[in-house]
Amino acid sequence: MEQSLGSESGPVDKSRVLNVKPLRCLVPIFPSSPNFPPFSPGQPASFVSANPSGSFPPGFAPFYPLFSPTDSQRPPGFGVNNQPGPFGSNNPIPGAVPITSFRTPPPPPPPGAAANGDTGRSRRNYRTHTSGIQSQSQSGEVDEDEYSETPNQNAQHLSNFSMHATDAELTSKAKRSKSKSQKRGRKGQEVNFSTPEVDAESFLSNILNSCNPMVFDTFRRADGDKESVGYILMVYDLLRRRITQVEDGKEPTPGVTRRPDLRSGTILMNKGIRTNIKKRIGAVPGVEVGDIFFFRMETCLVGLHAPCMAGIDYMGIKISQEEEPVAVSIVSSGGYEDNVEDGDVLIYSGQGGNIYRKDRETIDQKLERGNLALEKSLHRGNEVRVIRGLRDVANPTGKVYVYDGLYKIRESWVEKGKAGCNVFKYKLVRLPGQPEAFTIWKSIQQWKERLSSRAGVILPDLTSGAENLPVSLVNDVDDEKGPAYFTYFPSLKYSKPVTWTEPSFSCNCQGGCLPGNSNCPCIAKNGGYIPYTVAGVLVNNKSLIHECGTSCPCPINCRNRISQAGLKVRLEVFKTKDKGWGLRSWDPIRAGAFICEYAGEVINGCNAEEFDSENDDDYIFDATRTYQPLGVLPSDSDGAHQVSSHLMISAKNVGNVARFMNHSCSPNAFWRPVLRKSNNESYHHIAFFATRHIPPMRELTYDYGIIHSGKADERKKRCLCGSSECRGFFY
Repeated sequence: MEQSLGSESGPVDKSRVLNVKPLRCLVPIFPSSPNFPPFSPGQPASFVSANPSGSFPPGFAPFYPLFSPTDSQRPPGFGVNNQPGPFGSNNPIPGAVPITSFRTPPPPPPPGAAANGDTGRSRRNYRTHTSGIQSQSQSGEVDEDEYSETPNQNAQHLSNFSMHATDAELTSKAKRSKSKSQKRGRKGQEVNFSTPEVDAESFLSNILNSCNPMVFDTFRRADGDKESVGYILMVYDLLRRRITQVEDGKEPTPGVTRRPDLRSGTILMNKGIRTNIKKRIGAVPGVEVGDIFFFRMETCLVGLHAPCMAGIDYMGIKISQEEEPVAVSIVSSGGYEDNVEDGDVLIYSGQGGNIYRKDRETIDQKLERGNLALEKSLHRGNEVRVIRGLRDVANPTGKVYVYDGLYKIRESWVEKGKAGCNVFKYKLVRLPGQPEAFTIWKSIQQWKERLSSRAGVILPDLTSGAENLPVSLVNDVDDEKGPAYFTYFPSLKYSKPVTWTEPSFSCNCQGGCLPGNSNCPCIAKNGGYIPYTVAGVLVNNKSLIHECGTSCPCPINCRNRISQAGLKVRLEVFKTKDKGWGLRSWDPIRAGAFICEYAGEVINGCNAEEFDSENDDDYIFDATRTYQPLGVLPSDSDGAHQVSSHLMISAKNVGNVARFMNHSCSPNAFWRPVLRKSNNESYHHIAFFATRHIPPMRELTYDYGIIHSGKADERKKRCLCGSSECRGFFY
């Protein structure tokens, strides 16, 4: 650098430096012709800065990949086109290379960094348009899901995920052979890992074929209903769980983030499996106040909140000859200095300003984009949907998003934030007459801190410590002091185990069964996969779930012992208005999550007929009944394993919380048989899982099934479930 620009030696003539720019601002320009005269010694070189898109000085052209290369410059595999191309070239690039493909991952944001802002510079104006997925933040700040269902998670690469990728980019080659690798597992044991490819296209086809596929035409995409919204959320969750299960079997790749939630949502978007695509002010058809979502992508697919990471969603309304933005929905998830203490009032912070970004200088927020839309909504007085992001009790690194209904902006101002820069503040007030949502969560938090604040508590813990979480007994309806006496027992009582003639092999997983371990016999019995995700969510609709037995050395927190580790959510036995005692949860329950098992005394075959004829037991679980298919999991092509035809459980004298679950013709829970083998003995258990996302304080129900015996009419009872699909009776 101590040389002049035109000579070989000598000091620099700094007076000749007229304009200094960083190298990253300059676009290299090279001669387009090999006959272009070279730079002559002793003469200053012609340094030129030009826009990548042109125009260019005579005799110059941009370098690859911004120009169409000649045959000698073309990378292998590029075809030749005889049509003239730009810059005098006859060989244009067959396909454009997305700039996002070369993006350097941004530095990781600090913990808790999130934005209440728009994500992505849009070339569109404020005109009402079809809502799509928006991912990259204009300010570099995002409000993202704290996803943690895969062991390899890294939020810093989230912005590199292409939200408009094609199906070919999202799905792997189905015929690619499985590779294997060896690694040391827990306690030093050697584990063989298989790394299957994720064929998302095949997964989706299997799901759609198993769930009575719904046709999403123009009308259903434009306006949803409860049925279509439920169907979309079900398909999305099944696909996400299946991709998660397969990717769990892979070894983590450094620097690569696995986001099955984003991948599944993108696939459904490309397939047109979505609804309420046109942005609107006010309520969204098919979405009810109090509904919960465990992934922001779910709110995108059902049209509740279009951006998958931004906090403010807005649209354009034409005023005379011009359009102005108005806010349609916001997400408050704790990333900014929002005040959420009041259940009906929200003090919401604006977007931008590089809040909580240590890699950027904090600046004053500007009245633009989402902030401008909120300000316009204040003056227009339009309704704004509010979604509140709360901590997931079952998954401390995750969030639950609660639709809290419609609000109106009553006031706005500017104040100094913690970093000393100006921050926009907006006061939103909830409209009266809506069902409770966020206020229920606040009440539950108070109950957990001080149970005496819960009205109608009879017993603080019905289980007397038999469960790892207390189960309160509550009656705020009448004066009844509790159900008939029974002995609480958390599992099944077998008079004798079932003996298997075929040998039973236990695993040797000292620290717990690991996904993809081909040496684990327990995993092999489940088709080569652990039947649960890291979050304990059931994946497959196997007719029989094989869990580790007592002879397996793995601990109780093993991934393949989900139904053996006790309750995961805080439950409450409560008095209903017209159905006796019921069961509900204080905590949100994710679709596919384990709820509880049906405990009681197993009735052997010789006594089953006696119990059936006496008909004096209202706490019977009968696995021989016919159950309506729910379509909540992909069908199992292997139906060889079936639950014992004589499995009947009585919870009249001995049982657990499951004995209080009432019948419903549209249940939010379903059961699966779980087999635990120990040496050559086997024990069947009945485990209940959530059919869909269940908000707090919703009654937990399952379908009691249909009896086909001659005495079915004698046992028929009037159904009071109130479902639109109610059969009118149950057994």
